[in-house]
Amino acid sequence: MKKLVLLPLCLMALVACNDAKKAEERAQQERDSLMQVIDEKETELNEIMGSINEVQEGFRLINEAEGRITVANGNPEAASSREVIRENLSFIRETMQQNRDKIQQLREKLKTTTVNVEKLTKTIENLTKQLEEQNQRVQELTAQLAERDVTIAEQGEQINALNENVNELQADNQQKQETIQAQDKDLHSAWFVFGTKAELKEQRILQKGDVLKTSDFNKDYFTKIDIRIDKEIKLYSKSAEILTNHPGGSYTLAKDAKGQYVLKITDPTRFWSTSKYLVIQVK
Repeated sequence: MKKLVLLPLCLMALVACNDAKKAEERAQQERDSLMQVIDEKETELNEIMGSINEVQEGFRLINEAEGRITVANGNPEAASSREVIRENLSFIRETMQQNRDKIQQLREKLKTTTVNVEKLTKTIENLTKQLEEQNQRVQELTAQLAERDVTIAEQGEQINALNENVNELQADNQQKQETIQAQDKDLHSAWFVFGTKAELKEQRILQKGDVLKTSDFNKDYFTKIDIRIDKEIKLYSKSAEILTNHPGGSYTLAKDAKGQYVLKITDPTRFWSTSKYLVIQVK
């Protein structure tokens, strides 16, 4: 009789041990996954900080080169001084270009990084401002040297040409960025309208019982929204019917405290997958 009692107890103990072992394995997997995420973020942050430090080092080297030019400019007749000026201007030009490239790389990184975006954006703005200020100083120094009749015409033209190329590149990048943003906004745009049956007919949205049957409906009567942001539409009516086709389960149509309907889009991707136009008939 005792054996019959002990046998179930032993089985229960084995099951409990097995469950505890599985729970421990799951916990270890979660810890490993978390550590991997932390390591990836740390690696990403180190790369960003490394690039920022390289840009700051470039600024420091340019400042030193400017100092060497100032010293050499104190003796403009000496051939060695003119050579020092030419070499350091060339060095400044190359280092400024390297800094521009690194800052551009940081801008590209900003699009995909999970690090503090706001702080990184501010850092990039500060670096760009420093670069512009340094560029202005170099232009002023070049002008001073030209006035002293130092033979730096070729180097000055190269710097000016480089600055023009950079300005053109920045303008081109800005235009491309604006185009991308506009395309992105259009990609995530949708249009909705709600109105009485008579109003929808008047705007040719509803014709002979069919919604948006032809393309000659009044598109200006619709309201444009961003489907990533606008997920709730108040209809200000106690009667509402969605006329366009949208997947069930991707939205709810319920009344608020005043008994008026509110459309809540719970799954925007599915909701707008069949049509970017939403038509609701109210009374």
